[in-house]
Amino acid sequence: MGRGKLRIYLGAAPGVGKTYAMLSEAHRRVERGTDCVVGFVEHHGRPRTEVMLHGLELVERRELEYRGTVFTEMDVEAILARRPAVVLVDELAHTNVPGSRNAKRWEDVEELLRAGIDVVSTVNIQHLESLGDVVESITGVRQRETVPDEVARRADQIELVDMSPQALRRRMAHGNVYRPDKVDAALSNYFRPGNLTALRELALLWVADRVDEYLREYRGEHDIRSTWQARERIVVGVSGGPEGRTLIRRAARLAEKGAGGEVLAVYIARSDGLTSVSPKELAVQRTLVEGLGGTFHHVIGDDVPEALLAFARGCNATQVVLGVSRRRSWQSVLSPGVSATVARESGPDLDVHIVTHDEAAKGRGLPVARGARLGRSRILWGWAAGVVGPAVLAVLLSNLVPDLGLANDMLLFLTCTVAAALLGGLLPALASAAFGSLLLNYFFTPPLHRLTVSDPKNIVAIVIFIGVAVSVASVVDLAARRTHQAARLRAESEILSFLAGSVLRGEDSLPALLERLRETFGMRSVVLLERAGEVEPWTTAAAVGPDPVARPEDADVDLPMGDHMALALSGRVLPAEDRRVLGAFAAQAVVVLDRQRLRDEAARSRGLAEANRIRTALLAAVSHDLRTPLAGIKASVSSLRSADVEWSEEDRAELLEGIEDGADRLAALIGNLLDMSRLNTGTVAPLIRETDLDEVVPMALGGLPEDGIALDIPETLPMVAVDRGLLERAVANIVENAVKYSPPGQPVHVTASALADRVELRVVDRGPGVPDEAKARIFEPFQRHGDAPRGAGVGLGLAVARGFTEAVGGTLTAEDTPGGGLTMVITLPRAGEGPPVPRTCRRAR
Repeated sequence: MGRGKLRIYLGAAPGVGKTYAMLSEAHRRVERGTDCVVGFVEHHGRPRTEVMLHGLELVERRELEYRGTVFTEMDVEAILARRPAVVLVDELAHTNVPGSRNAKRWEDVEELLRAGIDVVSTVNIQHLESLGDVVESITGVRQRETVPDEVARRADQIELVDMSPQALRRRMAHGNVYRPDKVDAALSNYFRPGNLTALRELALLWVADRVDEYLREYRGEHDIRSTWQARERIVVGVSGGPEGRTLIRRAARLAEKGAGGEVLAVYIARSDGLTSVSPKELAVQRTLVEGLGGTFHHVIGDDVPEALLAFARGCNATQVVLGVSRRRSWQSVLSPGVSATVARESGPDLDVHIVTHDEAAKGRGLPVARGARLGRSRILWGWAAGVVGPAVLAVLLSNLVPDLGLANDMLLFLTCTVAAALLGGLLPALASAAFGSLLLNYFFTPPLHRLTVSDPKNIVAIVIFIGVAVSVASVVDLAARRTHQAARLRAESEILSFLAGSVLRGEDSLPALLERLRETFGMRSVVLLERAGEVEPWTTAAAVGPDPVARPEDADVDLPMGDHMALALSGRVLPAEDRRVLGAFAAQAVVVLDRQRLRDEAARSRGLAEANRIRTALLAAVSHDLRTPLAGIKASVSSLRSADVEWSEEDRAELLEGIEDGADRLAALIGNLLDMSRLNTGTVAPLIRETDLDEVVPMALGGLPEDGIALDIPETLPMVAVDRGLLERAVANIVENAVKYSPPGQPVHVTASALADRVELRVVDRGPGVPDEAKARIFEPFQRHGDAPRGAGVGLGLAVARGFTEAVGGTLTAEDTPGGGLTMVITLPRAGEGPPVPRTCRRAR
């Protein structure tokens, strides 16, 4: 009898439809003739879920008495006796009543699986044991009932039941999840949009992890070596040097850009164990990568690039991060280095990032046009082989094997010459040939120990020896020239490709381009100069590096670009062959400068258009919203001053009341206009200090009808770090707006609650509400949504409220009120835990 199979429906939160999906699967299996029963399903009074139980066989639950109360639990014994093919078991993380067969429901499921019965179950992501702390930090609620992750990971199938936070909140608002009396509390606490979004992300990532395990198993079973870019997996090659920390942090930032990205740091050690790497530095880097959520790997391999690529492809990596070589530039002639080799051999399915760091050689210049093409150390070895080698060989041959023969002696001396040519190039080889011929003549050609040759055949042999030596040296020198040219052309093509790519990508950072130019040619400074006319002085458009020149003629290299622009470089004189690449940089710099100026002009045009729009809206507001209260005040004053009418005390009081109301409206409108002006000019300077909300909010409600507002601010709330005056103005505008749109008899609710490191103030009304597409517009200046009555204001209240809220480091957002209406949510930082608050508010959105 084999083990049964487990299928789990995983959800991000209650109400997403896990149980409904499980029951739908049961109906499909029953229709196919499968023996399927319901072991335990909890519908929580949800009508649609309860209907899905019809037509399914239910195993009677077992009743247990605990502390005077009767509870029902799944009857495992009855299911084992019934022995169905499939059993439905809801709520896998449930804790059984004491006295049950097992303490946890997942243990009941394990017993059913061992008996060969297939199980279909459900669980929420917050009930997984490893995520308990994470969920508590998000929602503020600690889950007491959990299931070990290993139980869920051993499931044969895991299906995610997904639903967007907005859809779930609408489902709750319609009463499909909880009873109506619990909806408001649930939506305001656990089921906030932010909480649901975070829980949804946890569920998606956890399922993605499980899918990745399946994928690794499949690739291993089918021996698949090529990379499948199913998710971002970044391999960091570390050499044990201090630059490894920079590479690891850079890889972590790359992983953060893609949800679910994974970082794997790998150190390649040679099999002979010869290494100068500091074990302490490797331990530090291991701690760093593990602290960033990655893993550290130690791999043995004599060929470092090959081992690194094999590891990357073996773990299905999508990116490799390497550092610029720490070797000096002349050493790259001997070998292109690990970074260049990996980049060349990576293929199209593996992206390679070469990261600069403080340990890298200064500058990334092109290969020098002239000078030594072989490294200094290599040239020294060449001279040693060409001069010291023949001398040592002559001593050994003359003392140990004096009768070896001239032909063999010449071959041995030719070996020294070839070695000198391979190591040091042409000059050491020529010196070796000349010095070797003299030694052959002196020690091995009769007459001995004299620089004369008596036999003409020996003269021919020595001449042939010199000719072969010179030929080999020439070939080696020519190969070095060709290698140098190829390296230079490759470097030029890479730079030109970079410039072409920057054009296609629309990159428009002129300082970054000039910095790249400075690094490429190893210059001290680079400056782009321009002038309005032939006789006008030069001005600096952009510059990088210390001490940039003010005129092209003061630079080591200057490249004119048209009549009124020039590129000036200081540091060294460039050879003529570098002018082609320099010209490409110059052309790109002109394009970037023109693009920047066009963008600035467009931004100024947008600013002018916005200012014109606000000016037009202001004129429209002044034409009516300010004129109306003025007209009322004028009419009331004229009536009171009229000598033709004898006003009663009641009439006079009514006219005076009209004057006062009009003046109040004018004061409020002018106050909002001034506040908007302060926000737009950036002159709002908040004074942040610890404040109790129960002191600020009541002050903000002064002047509003008491019977139209229901206030609920707990005294136990933590203090917030805000500017009391700005927060009071913001709350007053929001509540006044809510009262204005609330229907008669429906008070506006003002409540507050604490969540983790923040405090939320919610203003809830039962008015007509605002569509989703208009929620962002209502915070713009001079915007009045829908059929707002004339004279209700100029549309600045919410714009000022958001500006003041952001000025104190908070946020103001709009949400739908369950059952209809609008909820304004002010989120404020707790005292001592909030983020840095800006000193001034630049501009209200």
